[in-house]
Amino acid sequence: MLKRALDVFISATALVVLLPALLVIAAAIQLCDGRPVFYRGIRIGRYGTPFRIFKFRTMAVDAERLGGSATADTDVRITRIGRALRKHKLDELPQFINVLLGEMSLVGPRPEVPEYVALLSEAEQLILSVRPGITDWATLWDADEGALLALTSEPERTYVDFIRPEKIKLQLHYVRTCSFWTDLLIMWKTVHAIIFRPTPPSFALLRTRNLARRQAPCTATVASNAPSEREAAQNKNERESEIDGRGLAAELACHLESSFIGRTLGRRQKKR
Repeated sequence: MLKRALDVFISATALVVLLPALLVIAAAIQLCDGRPVFYRGIRIGRYGTPFRIFKFRTMAVDAERLGGSATADTDVRITRIGRALRKHKLDELPQFINVLLGEMSLVGPRPEVPEYVALLSEAEQLILSVRPGITDWATLWDADEGALLALTSEPERTYVDFIRPEKIKLQLHYVRTCSFWTDLLIMWKTVHAIIFRPTPPSFALLRTRNLARRQAPCTATVASNAPSEREAAQNKNERESEIDGRGLAAELACHLESSFIGRTLGRRQKKR
């Protein structure tokens, strides 16, 4: 009840305060790229209920038919004004409407497209027991996904094979440990990440997994997963997700704090 009240208050306030900026962005999109101004893609919400998300359109109108859901910053489908909006996360602002409508929350696992939700194991479907959100531990861990995918040779495969499994661990950790105070902490860290823009922890995958030169085939696709392989992956995820989720969340918190401290000390040294 308290969480929902906070969602309504903050989302309504944000929409009122940001209305002039939202109108300017909408006018710029219509002037440069035409209609529609909003992207209304289908996402899966609480209890598996589909809904249409609100985002400012940053890609070509037929983008979903021209490529996959994982989008690198270098994707040719992104419009000129879309690149600027995505860089500063301004395309996400209309999601306050989804929060106000009760389809999303301020804090919660990011809503996924139906094809990725279909890959969830029975244990991982716990993620669907809460409202999806604008930000969570996984969002903070992978705060600049487009830039990370731009450094890889195969963005869609990189997302499915490496990024998505780590995000699921963090999403499960959030669902199992969520509280009002956890939500406040995540919101504070989200504001910090937007202002100071530290390098997201997900970029460590470039070193540990050698993603930039990866050529192996995708091991987790919607159409071609063998049943035995999928069952083995599900069992492994069920055993490791809770432990890894706690570890990733702790590592993420330390990373964000150290980034903040490092930047603060750097400014002080410059002043001297």
